[in-house]
Amino acid sequence: MYRFLLSRQWVILTLVGLVLIPVMIKLGFWQLHRHEHKVAQNQLIASSLAARPVPVTELTAPGRNLPHHDMWRTVTATGTFDTAHEVVVRQRTAADEQSIGYYVLTPLVLGDGRAVLVNRGWISAGNDLTKFPDVPATPRGKVTVTGRMMADETTAVSGIKDTKGLPARQIMLINSKEQAKRVGRPLLGGYIEQTGPKPPGGKPELVPEPDHDSIGPHMAYAVQWWLFAAAVPVGWVILVRREHRDRVEAAAKEKEAAGAGPDPEAPEDAETPEAPESDETAPVPARS
Repeated sequence: MYRFLLSRQWVILTLVGLVLIPVMIKLGFWQLHRHEHKVAQNQLIASSLAARPVPVTELTAPGRNLPHHDMWRTVTATGTFDTAHEVVVRQRTAADEQSIGYYVLTPLVLGDGRAVLVNRGWISAGNDLTKFPDVPATPRGKVTVTGRMMADETTAVSGIKDTKGLPARQIMLINSKEQAKRVGRPLLGGYIEQTGPKPPGGKPELVPEPDHDSIGPHMAYAVQWWLFAAAVPVGWVILVRREHRDRVEAAAKEKEAAGAGPDPEAPEDAETPEAPESDETAPVPARS
């Protein structure tokens, strides 16, 4: 009755379904893990931003990679800005997430001679990308900077290609180890994303606080993939039953069409028997 399932077409269809089910289940778990990562990230950002400010030297040191659990911690640093080694970071987005410009990266020299990189904020790129832009001046003398502690950027983590041959004092990645070669003094690992003091006139534009409320659509995507996986066997059963029904109906029609034709056992050339001759033609016997 279901021998059609052994046909080439149905064997291929069944194998494709058997492959799709585990693939879709795996994709669902992949989206679930992304959702869990996003939730954990939001919790880390929220707790780090709510923690009390600490001196930057408590979290990092020259050549140290900032641990992930110290990301976004509020830190303070007191020193003087070294504008001679100031650089701009290319291809960075403003708070509107549309305008492309530069981040202004300036070393802050601490009292012990060490320095820490400070991302002072965003400025417009202007019309000539080959020249060092006009950068708003830093505060004079000693200043105390407050900001979020950030880890060094790498191509592997950020996805930003570290392009070589850029114009003077322009870079692609914020990396303390690379900048230490240019500054010529020990640089603390990571950098500070400045939140205070606010610059006069709002320039540079301070980097906004990271979003830690949105969880994204990953959980919805996970549920969708699992529903797709469940739909495959259901759809297969529906197709099999439909195919079986169509075949049964087609066989019934063929049988009905065959039954409506002439009787195959009746002789094709059967002759009709001749009628007997009428008695009126027979001679009448004479009376005596």
